[in-house]
Amino acid sequence: MDKATQVKLENAELAAKLKGSLLLFIQAFFPILTGREFIISRPNGRESHFITICRALTKCTRLESLRLLINVPPGHGKSVIVSFWIAWCYAKWVDCNFLYISFAKSLASTHTDTVRRLMSLTQYKTLFGVQLREDSQAKDAFTTEAGGTVAAFGSAGAITGRNAGLPGLDRFSGAVVIDDSHKPDEVHSDVIRESVITNFRETIQQRPRGINVPIVFIGQRLHEQDLPAYFLAGEDGYDWDKVILKSLDDAGNALYPEAFPLDMLLIRQEKDRYVFAAQHQQDPQPAGGGLFMPEDFPLLADEPEYLITFITADTAETEDPRNDASVFSFWGMYDIKTQSRKTGVMGLHWIACRELRVEPKHLEGEFLDFWQDCARHPMPPLVAFIEKKSTGVTLLSVLKGMRGLKVREIERTRKSGSKSQRFIDIQPYIASKQVSLPAHGVHTDMCVTHMKKITNNDSHAHDDIADTCSDAVRIALMDKLLHIHTHKEALFKSTTKEAAGRLSRIAALKKKAYEKRT
Repeated sequence: MDKATQVKLENAELAAKLKGSLLLFIQAFFPILTGREFIISRPNGRESHFITICRALTKCTRLESLRLLINVPPGHGKSVIVSFWIAWCYAKWVDCNFLYISFAKSLASTHTDTVRRLMSLTQYKTLFGVQLREDSQAKDAFTTEAGGTVAAFGSAGAITGRNAGLPGLDRFSGAVVIDDSHKPDEVHSDVIRESVITNFRETIQQRPRGINVPIVFIGQRLHEQDLPAYFLAGEDGYDWDKVILKSLDDAGNALYPEAFPLDMLLIRQEKDRYVFAAQHQQDPQPAGGGLFMPEDFPLLADEPEYLITFITADTAETEDPRNDASVFSFWGMYDIKTQSRKTGVMGLHWIACRELRVEPKHLEGEFLDFWQDCARHPMPPLVAFIEKKSTGVTLLSVLKGMRGLKVREIERTRKSGSKSQRFIDIQPYIASKQVSLPAHGVHTDMCVTHMKKITNNDSHAHDDIADTCSDAVRIALMDKLLHIHTHKEALFKSTTKEAAGRLSRIAALKKKAYEKRT
């Protein structure tokens, strides 16, 4: 036997071996494509999640599973496995048609580009004889010389001119792959979330061209009413095969200890319960589940040593008790101490809070009254943040002409997320006990009770107090918009006479506001 024949036989033997095992295929080609070894996880008490996912996908290619739901935490290699699975399928059936769908087309295109690069490897082409058409090699859409296609789409957008699989065949011929259908920071918008489900119902599920064309969903849970929930409830008329993979199993073992060790997972679980339950445990909290626990708010007997103080205000449109109230909150930012030593972690102390229901024309006088009380504090506020809405705009226009207090607008944008998303964003900071209150403050019980009622789906009755807390956490701890040194310098230069003058100006403005409304 000559050398060329021997090499050909060895290649045929290797090709047959790799075609017979998706996991072996990944282990062989992952290092070639990335330059890194593919490490199979070794969790305690169960098989590797890589093995579990590969087995489930293999059942799809055998037509033993035509609707497959795989819930897996983020960062566990799901997209790598699915991308390699598609290339593995082409090694066996070169005419497959795949639709790859993610919450954004750009993300789906990244994964289909992985498939394209893998199939373009010399080693792949040599072993399996699969060639891509020279005139059709875009990263989001490409075609094999046998007519097989891969195309990327967004889960909420139009899917035109493409289908999955082939009609009339009793073998595997492609699939619809849905890899993370919802964007995490948009899933709490009912409109956006439901548009994804509607697009699946009206468009995506129409794309398989035959009865033997699977639909595969792989991704994390994000919401109690997300697309996986739609599948699990059988809303599409199918009984889905389910592979539910949790970061922590019932025995407390980590699913992927090499990347997410147990101590890391426990910290995440403690600090961000809501996100951990959904994304890591595949168990979104029920609609209306509370975000904030009373024990999350430390009650301090002594005031901290503040670096800066400020006010956040949320104004209301009406005095109707059925609607939200107007709320003013006074905050102090400080360096959290442990055993009398500064930690470098910033905290917020909720110094004061006032909730009131008045007509918009009375807001100016009420705010000035609150500011006067705050100005008597050893570190009076130099800046107030007020939401830019109709009542807030009126108050802003009046206050911007005042001396001794800077006023800043808070704008609500799509980027800042829905209201429920803004509360979810601050939950880790509160769970980390970075927001404290006075142990005997007149407002303490009111604020803690109010925060306890805040839900993750905007089903709570009122969130006026929580809005001022959300703004404060975002301004001071998340976006870090406060200028501490400027405040310290201003306070150092401030004299008793100047402080008295400030109070006098406030009193005069209050009198003027009172005269206007009477």
